Amino acid sequence: DEPVKDYALTWEGVASTIFKDKDFGKELSQNDFLLEDVKALVGNVGSLNERLNIIFKFVQNKMNWNEENGYYTDKGIVKAYADQIGNIAEINFILINMLKLAGIEVNPVLVSTVENGVPVYPTRTGFNYVIAAAEIDGKQILLDATHKFTSPNVLPLNVLNWKGRLIKKDGKSQEIDLYPASLSKEFSNTIAKLDASGKVEGKVRVQRTDYDAYNFRVRNTTKKQENYLEKYEEELGDLKISKYAIQNKETNLVNPVIESFSFSSDNQSEIIGDKIFVNPLLFFTRSKNPFTQEKRQMAIYFGYPTQEKINLNLDIPEGYIIESMPKPVRISSEDKEIVYSFNISNEGNKIQISCLKEINSSIFAADEYTGLKELFQKMLASQNEKIVLKKI
Repeated sequence: DEPVKDYALTWEGVASTIFKDKDFGKELSQNDFLLEDVKALVGNVGSLNERLNIIFKFVQNKMNWNEENGYYTDKGIVKAYADQIGNIAEINFILINMLKLAGIEVNPVLVSTVENGVPVYPTRTGFNYVIAAAEIDGKQILLDATHKFTSPNVLPLNVLNWKGRLIKKDGKSQEIDLYPASLSKEFSNTIAKLDASGKVEGKVRVQRTDYDAYNFRVRNTTKKQENYLEKYEEELGDLKISKYAIQNKETNLVNPVIESFSFSSDNQSEIIGDKIFVNPLLFFTRSKNPFTQEKRQMAIYFGYPTQEKINLNLDIPEGYIIESMPKPVRISSEDKEIVYSFNISNEGNKIQISCLKEINSSIFAADEYTGLKELFQKMLASQNEKIVLKKI
């Protein structure tokens, strides 16, 4: 004699209904066929973190995504495992089941991709994707083994969409923040020498971590090195790159991607009379503001928090002195969500430059657009102020 209760109106109802579906809950309780492989992989491994990394890498390498989204299985995980191909749910359910067998606490997380929008109220149809959330020593680790360059806590970029919904077999559920808490970093170190003809030569080392590394791998791993370098030389202002080397491009995905190369360039400075004018950041100088609209209706989405740091040591040519240098600058938004600093100093014929840009939030509201645009304009002005050298 109880009144009718619509379970789809609560997240618990949604979670309970999804788990009861044979293509979800039943598939997450099927793991006997994986037992032998799990024993072979991590039977002698004590550390839970190490077990997680081994199993994740195994599933990522073994399984191939058939380009189909969804949080229900299609042919089932047993057949998908045998075929080594499956949809999002099948691959990540195999991962979840193997992690459970390895003694790791893990649950599915329903996600709506960027293209699918944001589910703001309890709904089953608002989601179109499922990932895994493992918990080790009170720390949560988000996992998606369907893409080849992801790693623990580095998800495909279209999955970074507001919140996910972690659901448990008992019908309990909780909201999960999908945006990464830590900054993805790009550090570059440059040692350069300028001669009296305006030519610059030197060495560069660029290191990218987390989502910056993931992004680099997705964009460039399938390209031939000569094609990549040709485009890279063009991007950096037609400089000539030699002795190029790269580490961790396709392997060791949890480690940074590290590029190193030598370079020479004739167009990083301008000679007028007895003076040489040099961009302080050389080919790393930005000249265009990414924000060109007068007004903005939609939020500004950066994808993930980032930190870009440029360190540069420049030797000036003999017979020249420094007439003027740009002033050090520090700019930040009120809430410190964007921070920029530019420092420059010299000793004898050596100039040291350090430039830092931090974007500490993934998304900014439309009403913050004007402030963002102005902030970026100030950054550009700082980077484009010249070092002026004068002939003695």
